[in-house]
Amino acid sequence: MSFNSELQPGVCEHPAHASLGFVLNHSMLRVKDPAVSLDFYSRVMGMRLLRKLDFPEMSFSLYFLAVAESASQAPEDPGERTAWTFSQAGILELTHNWGTESKADFKYHDGNAQPQGFGHICFSVPDLDAAIQWFDDNQVVYVKRPEQGKMKDVAFIKDPDGYWIEIVEPGRLKKLGV
Repeated sequence: MSFNSELQPGVCEHPAHASLGFVLNHSMLRVKDPAVSLDFYSRVMGMRLLRKLDFPEMSFSLYFLAVAESASQAPEDPGERTAWTFSQAGILELTHNWGTESKADFKYHDGNAQPQGFGHICFSVPDLDAAIQWFDDNQVVYVKRPEQGKMKDVAFIKDPDGYWIEIVEPGRLKKLGV
């Protein structure tokens, strides 16, 4: 018998046939300055920009990023790449509302200050120690280092807009939780 789902109150044991093929495509973060955020996510986190879409009539741009392995499969044609982007899993969308980059005191709510809401995104890495050294080398801001707190082997860093990013090495998490 293959794994289907953990069962907890509220979990539908047998999803409707109509939902077959649904894929969580992307999560969106609003960013103050796209150049700063794109540098962080491409240089530090290793993501590739799949597509930029501008909406001049509404004064915003969307940047869709993926891990390098996924990006290497993207079609060259911009229209085909747009359709392909929206069919993928695990995409990060950065939304830039034009003009925020020039406002010195502008800041988005990171979801972790009061009132809490959104918490974080997560990257799994092949080697947590090497990732921590890379983040240290790039002066990345930590919320929590892996050796701190009660939950060991899990780090939290901040992106340029203050959003939290959980960093995990999957093999170290086998005893996580109950």
